[in-house]
Amino acid sequence: MTGVDAVTDRLLRELAPQVLAVLVRRWGRFDACEDAVQEALLAAALQWPVEGVPASPKAWLVTVATRRLADEARSEQARERREERVAAMPGPGDDVEHHDDTLTLLFLCCHPSISPSSQVALTLRAVGGLTTGQIARAFLVPEATMGQRISRAKQSVRAAGARFEPPPAAEWEARLAVVLHVLYLIFNEGYAASAGEGLLDVELTTEAIRLTRRLHALLPGDGEVSGLLALMLLTDARRPARTGPGGTLVPLAEQDRSRWNRALIAEGTDLITETLRSASLGPYQVQAAIAAVHDEAPSAAQTDWRQILVLYATLKRFWPGPMVSLNHAVAVAMVDGPAAGLDLLAEVERDARLKGHHRVEAVRAHLLDMAGDLDGARAAYAKAARQTANQPERRYLEHKARQADRRMDR
Repeated sequence: MTGVDAVTDRLLRELAPQVLAVLVRRWGRFDACEDAVQEALLAAALQWPVEGVPASPKAWLVTVATRRLADEARSEQARERREERVAAMPGPGDDVEHHDDTLTLLFLCCHPSISPSSQVALTLRAVGGLTTGQIARAFLVPEATMGQRISRAKQSVRAAGARFEPPPAAEWEARLAVVLHVLYLIFNEGYAASAGEGLLDVELTTEAIRLTRRLHALLPGDGEVSGLLALMLLTDARRPARTGPGGTLVPLAEQDRSRWNRALIAEGTDLITETLRSASLGPYQVQAAIAAVHDEAPSAAQTDWRQILVLYATLKRFWPGPMVSLNHAVAVAMVDGPAAGLDLLAEVERDARLKGHHRVEAVRAHLLDMAGDLDGARAAYAKAARQTANQPERRYLEHKARQADRRMDR
C-alpha cells in the first residue's frame, strides 16, 4: 500500500483475511463485507502512519468495517434488523483479537462450485490481500477481465448457497485437498510463470508461503499441510540462484548453490523430517522429500538420484499424472542412463495431456544431449523453445540449441 511502511503493510495483509472472515461469519454478505474491509484498510493506511498503530489493530479494522456495513444497512432501509445484529457483535475489547476464521474463509474461497482458476483468484483477493490489478498482472490478463472473474466467483459461491462455516466432517478431507491445491497452484505460478517476460513472480510465491504458514499454524498436525509448506520453503530457497543477469534462467544443475537460502533449507528439512516421522504419507510430503534431497546435495554431481528415483516411484502411486511421470523419466535417466530415460519418455508422451507441452521436448533434448545425440538434441531444444510462452525459458532453450549446434561443428 502506497505510503505505508513495510511492517504496517505486512500487518494489514495478515489481518485483512481475518477481519473479512469475522464480517462474513456475522453478516453473510461476501461482496459487501469485502468492500467494507477494503475501506477499513484504506483508512488504516491513511491514519496509522500519522496516529500510530492502535493497541488492538484487528479490532480497530473490524470496528471501522462494521460501521461501513451499518451505514449501508441504514441506506437500504433495513436499519432496525441490521443494527440489532451489529449490536450483538463483540467490540474491540471482546474476543476479536483472539478469534481467527482464516481457515473457514479459505474453504469458502475454494468452494467446489467455482473453477480452479477462479478459486486461485478469489483466494489471492480475499485471503491474500492482493489487489485485482496485482492478480491480473501476475496472470497476464487485463484488470477488468480479472475483476469480472472474481465477481463471477463470488456470485457462484452465493448461488451455491455456501455458508460461512467449516465443511462437514464427511467433506473435510476433500475440501482441504482443494485448499492445498490452490495454494500449490499459486506458488507454482509465482515460481515458474506459465507465460510472459518474467521467470518469477516473487509476490505470488511470497503470498503462497505466507498463506500456507497461516494454514500450518491453524492445522499443525496435518501431514500434508506441513508437507506443502516444507515443499515451498525448500523450493523457494533456490530462488536467488535461479536467475542470472537480465533475468536469464539458470537450471538446477548449473546453479551457484552458495546463493541458496540455507535458513529456508534448514527450516524446510526439519519440517519434512519431523512430518515424515509422525504423519501418514501424502504427495506433498513426498515432493518435499525430493526437494530436500536436491537441496542437501553439495553439488549437482553429488545428488542422490537413486533416492530421488525411489521417491518419484512413490509419488506416482499417490499422484499419478504426466508431469510426475516426466520427472520420473529424468530420474531414471540419471540412474540407469539416458537410453532408459528416453524409453520411458516414449511411454509418457503418449498421454494426451502432454500434447504440445514444451517440457516433453525439453526433457527429450536433455536426454539426447546426455546420450551424445547433438543433432537430435538441437532439434528438440529448438522445438521446445517454440512451444513455451515464457520468454526466459524460450531464450534458455534457444541458447541450448545454439550450444548443441556449435558442438556439432567442432
